[in-house]
Amino acid sequence: MECKISTTAWSVFNDLRLEDQFCDAIIKVDDVEFRVHKIILSGCSSYFRALFAKRWNDEDKKFYNIPEIAPDIMRMIIEYAYHRKVTITNDNVNKLFIAADRFNVLGVVRRCSKFLIGRLCAENCVAISRLSKHLCCPELSHKAYEYILRNFQDVVMASEEFLDMPVTELQDLIQRDELNVKQEEVVFEAIVKWINRNPADRSHQIAILLPKVRMALMESEYFINNVKTNVYVNNNEECKAIIMEASIAMHKLNMNGLCNSVFTKLLTRPRLPCEVLLAIGGWSGESPTNAIESYDCRAGCWIDVICDEESPRAYHGMAYLNGYVYLIGGFDGIDYFNSVSRFDPVSNIWQQVAPMNCKRCYVSVTVLNNCIYAMGGSDGNMRLSSAECYNPETNQWSLIPPMNEQRSDAKATTLNGKIYICGGYDGDECLSTAEMYCPVTNQWRMIAFMSTQRTGLGVAAYGDQVYAVGGFDGNERLRTAEAYNPANNTWHEIPLMFTGRSNFGIEVLDNRLYVIGGFNGTDTTSEAECYDDKTNEWYDIHSMNIVRSALSCCTIPNLPNVRDYAAREDSFSNEEAVELLSVSPLPV
Repeated sequence: MECKISTTAWSVFNDLRLEDQFCDAIIKVDDVEFRVHKIILSGCSSYFRALFAKRWNDEDKKFYNIPEIAPDIMRMIIEYAYHRKVTITNDNVNKLFIAADRFNVLGVVRRCSKFLIGRLCAENCVAISRLSKHLCCPELSHKAYEYILRNFQDVVMASEEFLDMPVTELQDLIQRDELNVKQEEVVFEAIVKWINRNPADRSHQIAILLPKVRMALMESEYFINNVKTNVYVNNNEECKAIIMEASIAMHKLNMNGLCNSVFTKLLTRPRLPCEVLLAIGGWSGESPTNAIESYDCRAGCWIDVICDEESPRAYHGMAYLNGYVYLIGGFDGIDYFNSVSRFDPVSNIWQQVAPMNCKRCYVSVTVLNNCIYAMGGSDGNMRLSSAECYNPETNQWSLIPPMNEQRSDAKATTLNGKIYICGGYDGDECLSTAEMYCPVTNQWRMIAFMSTQRTGLGVAAYGDQVYAVGGFDGNERLRTAEAYNPANNTWHEIPLMFTGRSNFGIEVLDNRLYVIGGFNGTDTTSEAECYDDKTNEWYDIHSMNIVRSALSCCTIPNLPNVRDYAAREDSFSNEEAVELLSVSPLPV
């Protein structure tokens, strides 16, 4: 109805209402009267349709008292019925939403829901979740609950409504595999904070909530010094058996590592990651591969991903955009590609999209403003300075101005609305230069040189800086890394990696910078490590399942089928479990 009736017609109906022409009903709210046309209100509300139907033919029954609603909200509902417009603000959204739900004005319900979804934050998500449960709005309920799961630690710190959550809701929340926490200590401290709100009435609930914490995954020192000695735990007889079970589970996990039986018990099962890192393709052994692995940062392991086969390729680019993974250019040992493949991680389906204007091996790829940029590389004959941009809506590539230098085996990233590309090889030497592209001016500009020549390096935006990691300087594979600060156009060194490497995968996952695989100067490697800017240190992580260099990586957030890319019961053999345990843990 909203689409089929013209704006002019709606304006006429509203003018008739304001002039009190042909009005056949009066809505009375408190002492305020609204003259309306029954047919107009019936057109947008089944509530009014049913109300008016009882007295439709009775001319003496024109007055309808509507209790428990503010006149200003009733006015907004009526005005929406006449011209399908409503002004929603932070001050009126709750009352308007409740009224629209009561009167079954679905257009206003949808608009209020969209308004609240766009304003979800740590402070209000619990209140919005609670509101949505009393209204007919499943999408809002899902989005609010999903926000709580993914931002649990922030919600616990910022939300007053969290402290008033019923114990049944808190229990359901903390037992979910999807709860996004790096350490189980966060969950335990959330429980303590919730109990502290009203210890007299809540302290006994510790026996219900404690088993939902995956205590076997805690640091043993924290478990001993904070959980076992907690006053609520010690004062509850039921908790003694719970603590004993957790202690045994922790001991077995420390002895055997992650294994199949771990996933059947809540105490030991890793929670699902909110994002996974995909590593695709590369050079493995004597040929390129099409292997796909995902890294589960909660379980700390790599998972082989089985999907419809894509052609093997190496030295390609990779980007994640609008739910799809794009593989761009590359080399299969014979041919240089301008082809682009698109992978749907939900359906596991590959398809070809528009090819680039140029063949590009050793290509640099990044995403900016919902477009994919491919820069430089080699077409098999020469190193390229050209660059182009892919628009997924039109499925077309268009050229942008060329870079200032020819660059193959460089890497690029996006930070604060600009593209940064660093290093590479120009056909004569390894480069220490870097440049920046601004889409507003459509121009490239040189920035400060890196301290070291680097080709086959890794480049990533991490925090508010651009990181250039590893690579080859013409003599050796590098362990060095440096970070660029756009605010003052300077580079500074960060600590050395454990392994010198070139042509590796690089990506930011779970607020850490990961480097994966590559060539160490002697061998192709499967080793991986990560850097945490908060501690300014590198940490070992579990190696990939296969050795490979010239691979590409990307991070995929919020997968609805994340279980397909996460650790599960059949993920480990006993040998792998013990090996995983030997890897240095990430910092707490």
